[in-house]
Amino acid sequence: MQDNNFPLKQFLEIPYAQLEEMNLRAKEKQQSVDSKQLEEEYRLYLQKEKKLKAVTLCFTDIEGRFHMLDYDKKYLLESSSNLTFDGSSIRGFTAQHESDLRLDVDWSSIMWLPSDVFGSGKVIMFADVLDRNRNPYISDFRGQLKSFLKRLKAEKAITAYTATETEGFLVEGVGAEQNFDEDIGFKLISAGGYYHSLPLDRLRRFIDAAAEAQRAMGFGNEKDHPEVAPSQFELNFGYTEVLRACDQIQLYKLVCRQVANNMGMTATFLPKPIAGINGSGMHTNLSLGKSGKNIFYQKGGQDNLSEIAWDFILKILNHAPEISLTFGSSVNAYRRLDPHFEAPNQIKVSPIDRGSMIRIPEGNEKSARIEIRAVAPDSNPYLVLYTILKTGLEGKKLNNPKGRRERVRFLPGTIHDAIRLFKASDFISRILGEENKQKYLSFKEAAADRSPKELGKKIKTSEIIYHHEVANQVLWNNF
Repeated sequence: MQDNNFPLKQFLEIPYAQLEEMNLRAKEKQQSVDSKQLEEEYRLYLQKEKKLKAVTLCFTDIEGRFHMLDYDKKYLLESSSNLTFDGSSIRGFTAQHESDLRLDVDWSSIMWLPSDVFGSGKVIMFADVLDRNRNPYISDFRGQLKSFLKRLKAEKAITAYTATETEGFLVEGVGAEQNFDEDIGFKLISAGGYYHSLPLDRLRRFIDAAAEAQRAMGFGNEKDHPEVAPSQFELNFGYTEVLRACDQIQLYKLVCRQVANNMGMTATFLPKPIAGINGSGMHTNLSLGKSGKNIFYQKGGQDNLSEIAWDFILKILNHAPEISLTFGSSVNAYRRLDPHFEAPNQIKVSPIDRGSMIRIPEGNEKSARIEIRAVAPDSNPYLVLYTILKTGLEGKKLNNPKGRRERVRFLPGTIHDAIRLFKASDFISRILGEENKQKYLSFKEAAADRSPKELGKKIKTSEIIYHHEVANQVLWNNF
C-alpha cells in the first residue's frame, strides 16, 4: 500500500536566509575566481545535488526581451557544449537562413532561486549566444558587453561599475498590458505616493515580497519604496560590476512581474503607462575603477570629479541625440521626456537640475559617480551600458568646457526623431556595427509605424500591445 504521507516530489527548496548567503558567496566568487575553476565547482555541485531537476538558462535579444529555457540537469551536464536553439523564432535575432544558434553557459553567473517565485528544484544561469561557427553572436549584447569589459580590464586595467534605479508601476489585473484598451487605460492599485503608503496595502506588500526575493538572490538591496507617482515603485540594489548589474536588472523585472502576477496584478516597466503623472526611469549610476581606486573622483576637481570623468561626460553629451534610441527604445519612452514631470530631456550636466540628462550626485572617494537619467526602464541594459561605455571612452568631446552651452539642446521628442538621428549616425555604425544598426532600426521603425506619429495626450493601445517587452506573440506579426 502506498504511504500517502510520503512526498512524491522532493525538489530543492532553500530558506531565504540560506539562499542569500549562498548567492552572495557566488557573487563574490564571480569576481575573484577563474571561470574554468567555477565551471568545475558548479558542475560537481549539479552532479551531487539530487534535488535539482532543471537548470534555467536565460539570454536577451537585441531589443532587450528576456528569454528562458529550462534544461534537464543531466542533459545540460552532458550536452553543454552543444546547446542549440532556433534563432529565427526569436524576434530580434536571426533570419531563417541563420537559424542555428548556440548557448554558451556562463557558469560564473549561477543563482539559487526562491522556490515560491520560480518553483522548486531549479537554479538559473545566464548564457552567451554563439553563431553556428561558435563565435560570439554579433547581436547578443550581453556577449558584446562581456567581451568589451574583458578587453577594458586587460588593456587598461579598468573595471566599470554601475547600479540602476529602475522604476515601475503596479496596476490592476493579470495581463493588464496585453489587454490594454486606450478608452479605459490602466487601473492604479494605490492612490498614495512617495514614502507614505500604508504598511500593509497592496503596493507595500508587493514591494516587500519582491525585495525579499531579490535579497535572497544576492542583489544586495539597499532601499525599497513607493515612488513619486501613485502605484509606482522602486527597488534599489547595490553597486556592482557592470555585467552582473545588467543580469540583475533583467531578473529584477522578472521577479517583479511574477510577484505581481501571484498577487493578481501586473508590474509594468513601460516608461509612461499613464498620462498626467510622472513616468518611470532607469537612472544609471556609473563609475570606473583602476587598481582599487575610483578614477572618476578627484578631490578639489569640479564637483569632485576627475578629468577622466569630465571627459566621459562631455563625450556622452556630444553624442546624446544619436544614441538616444538605445536608451529610449520605444514609442512610449518619449512620453516620459515631458518637462512638466522632472523629465531629464535637456542635453546638459548638473549637480542639482533634475531636468538634465546627466546629474552629478554628491560623492566621495568611494561613491563619486555620474547618473545618466534619460535611460528608460524598457531598454536593453546590455545594449545601454555597452553604448554608454563605448561612447564615454571612444566618442568625441564637446568643444566647450564642462558641457556648458549658451543654448540648451534637448533629446529627441519622439521615436521618429530618434530613429532619424540614429540612422544618420556614422558613430553608431562604428560602435554597434552596421548589421546591428540596421537590425535594431528595423524593429524600432516597425514599432513607430504601428502608432500615430504624434504622441498626443492619450496613451494609445498600439504603443502598449506592440511594445517589445509585452509578451503578446500572437500580435507581433499582425499589422
